[in-house]
Amino acid sequence: MRSSKFHLLFHFRYWLLWTSIGKLGEIKLAGLSVNAQKEMSSAKFYSIPEGKGPYSVGCTDLMTDHTIQGSFFRLYYPSQNGTSCQETKWIPRKEYYRGLSDFLNVYRMLGETVFQYYVGSVTCPAKWNAAFKAGEKYPLIIFSHGLGAFRTIYSAICIEMASRGFIVAAVEHRDKSSSATYYYKENPVSEAREEVTENWEEEWIYYRKLRQGEQEFPLRHQQLQQRTEECSKALDLILDINSGKHVVNVLPLNFDWTLLKGSIDSDRIAVMGHSFGAATAIETLSKEARFKCGIALDAWMLPLDDEVYSRVHQPLLFINSEKFQWASNVLKIKKLYSTGTERKMITIKGSVHQSFPDFTFLAGTFVGKIFKLKGEIDPNIAIDISNKASLAFLQKHLGLEKDFDQWDALVDGEGHNVILGTNVDLPSTQPEPLE
Repeated sequence: MRSSKFHLLFHFRYWLLWTSIGKLGEIKLAGLSVNAQKEMSSAKFYSIPEGKGPYSVGCTDLMTDHTIQGSFFRLYYPSQNGTSCQETKWIPRKEYYRGLSDFLNVYRMLGETVFQYYVGSVTCPAKWNAAFKAGEKYPLIIFSHGLGAFRTIYSAICIEMASRGFIVAAVEHRDKSSSATYYYKENPVSEAREEVTENWEEEWIYYRKLRQGEQEFPLRHQQLQQRTEECSKALDLILDINSGKHVVNVLPLNFDWTLLKGSIDSDRIAVMGHSFGAATAIETLSKEARFKCGIALDAWMLPLDDEVYSRVHQPLLFINSEKFQWASNVLKIKKLYSTGTERKMITIKGSVHQSFPDFTFLAGTFVGKIFKLKGEIDPNIAIDISNKASLAFLQKHLGLEKDFDQWDALVDGEGHNVILGTNVDLPSTQPEPLE
């Protein structure tokens, strides 16, 4: 069983330490290559790729209910042209730097300083609060992030899906698996005035580490249940908006949610996630028939119990990296094949676990490979393969009338840099290839 340390951003802490050494000038590293020095000094100038589809993309945040039980997600959507020129900040609050520092076992002061310097100015290529493009019915994707991440870290995937005509809700989980998240709670009643003030107080929730000697499965399985519930709540909320119900956004954002009325195709809903988020997608499928199919990016199967394998009846696509998976994890994935429902698994050659989150685009080649934020494959090619295979799979199982079927071969493991099934050596009793 692999520890959670192999999951999202683990190796980023070493990049963080290295770049912080270079920035703070505390230690001079003899023999550091010229390329490495250049990459370290210019790391903040790398960018997240734009969507390649025909739709302009906007994004906004929605938080409902002044309790921890409310919903919180970032929405990526087809937008009207020219209705916003404001860039979207990739990591919106300094508290997320603190959470990432905790997750990576780096001192907060150091982590916050370095994150702010290197990625504080990074934006994602979606227009902030741009007006929603009404007049069509769009399929919906609920996206679940990995361990130690939060709602903004998979913007390259979410923006690509939105540019192809999807609405994507990237949930920020409040189960203490995010590096950081927050909600607004009501201030207590003032005894002197005997009334509730108009102000609300931020309550931040940070990543909960395993305690010494603690078994991982009970914690992750418990978190999985909350994550699944949060995905269902996000779906409920979006469908309420689609039906015309009024939504109160706790966040002070000027976005017209009424434009979404009648714009969601409630028969075409999918769930998607990476790592712990992929396990969340699988668990969600087992409990929610409203989701018609799912996509699991480099799934981490540990949080799932044995009962789930007979409860998932929707089609599933597994997109794996070459370097992350191991035999026992792949064998758990294969247990889902017993239902007879379509399952597909492909592996992207030269990719690593970090080929799916945005950090892969923000590290240079030398630093990225040394600290496993990049694989041997160009990250833009890797994410393009993943996105195109996802789109082909979604077209087939959501019944879309698009041209995404041009990438059907990728789902069958055909083409450069992709193989069918897994590169992991499995016991001979397990038939290959996986189809």
